[in-house]
Amino acid sequence: MRTIFKVKMILLSIMILLFGTTQSVVLESDENHIKSATFLSESFEVGPGKVAVKTLFDIDFPKGHIGVKSFDVEVVDEDGNSVPLYETYLHHWFAVKYIENITMSHYIKQSHDVSNGIEYERNDGACQGFLLPHHWGLGGESRGTSSNLPNPFAVELGNPTKIKHGFKEKWLFNIMVIDTRGAHDRKGCSECRCKLLNLPKDFYNVTTNINGQLLSRNYKGGLFCCQDNLQCKLRNGFHGPMRKLSLRYKIRWVDWDEHQVPLKFYILDSADRVRSNGSTPVHDCQVEYTIPRIHDSDSLHVKKANIPMTKGGYLIYGTAHMHTGVVNATLYGQDGRVLCTSNPKYGTGKEAGNEKGYLVGMSVCYPKPGSIKIKDGEILTVESRYENKFRTGAMGHFYIYLAEQIPNKDLNI
Repeated sequence: MRTIFKVKMILLSIMILLFGTTQSVVLESDENHIKSATFLSESFEVGPGKVAVKTLFDIDFPKGHIGVKSFDVEVVDEDGNSVPLYETYLHHWFAVKYIENITMSHYIKQSHDVSNGIEYERNDGACQGFLLPHHWGLGGESRGTSSNLPNPFAVELGNPTKIKHGFKEKWLFNIMVIDTRGAHDRKGCSECRCKLLNLPKDFYNVTTNINGQLLSRNYKGGLFCCQDNLQCKLRNGFHGPMRKLSLRYKIRWVDWDEHQVPLKFYILDSADRVRSNGSTPVHDCQVEYTIPRIHDSDSLHVKKANIPMTKGGYLIYGTAHMHTGVVNATLYGQDGRVLCTSNPKYGTGKEAGNEKGYLVGMSVCYPKPGSIKIKDGEILTVESRYENKFRTGAMGHFYIYLAEQIPNKDLNI
């Protein structure tokens, strides 16, 4: 009875540490003391053909000094049912870390003014500015792509010695979904093709690109044509109900101790137009690109970037964030060796997670710890390959987790 009481008290303590929207909290029954919790984000409304781009601040997240082992996300409706991609296409979700000035927390909560009092803390990737800043994030392939990190590796969070004095660590979601119910061209709508959306008449006169310049009229599609509340063109006479959706997300973590090995997270962009300023590399990540149809050719479309790694480490995990039409993505070392190839999985049915014709997962590389080392200053090559078909808003982002050190003992992968 004493043991049962202790277990109940531990579970109660975990519940107190977490927010009220936690759907479930469990201690996984293994020797690694992994905990898990499932949360539900704030809801957002969509209608047929509607684009929703939302930033949700201060999302529910485990508290304390922890090591995150996995972070999995899917879109659900008001009843908690998984929503298939052919109804609402999940273009992307990003989980971004920021710190908030404690003295301004009440003001921010009341006014929703986040222009002051917060500082964003991006990942270790090399893209400039606030491009690709997230620590976790995928798209339509989320349900079928593993985010699990092998023991004893984890992403360290909540270390009080690393949080700026007077601030507290928080997280936000940046979400983009496209409701394609009734869309004249579902696949084209999910690629944000400009001609398939009801754009404002002055769209090209007021819309700027990632460099702050007016968007070219040659821009055929992508993120800039899928702004919040824009509308994909619908089939004549189609009517459908509005619906409220949320992100359901599950986080697995451990309490941080001396047995955990921290990882650093890098996002490498195959559309990064790297150049140099003397000995300093200058990154010019484009984030997305258009694939033109090359007639009379069966060759694949290949996009490559050579990216210098200021700081290297041992490769623990690798995968790619891609879009439908991808053939694969590969990360090469400077000597041409293959570090990781991420292959797509396409759906064959109607159920959520197996939608026919949609990209529903990307394979993950788990090399034996210590077997692949990336040197400081090594130039990596990111290569994304797509089918030879016209496509807008294509992406080729390679995600890697690196460890600075590897334990000497044998590891259980």
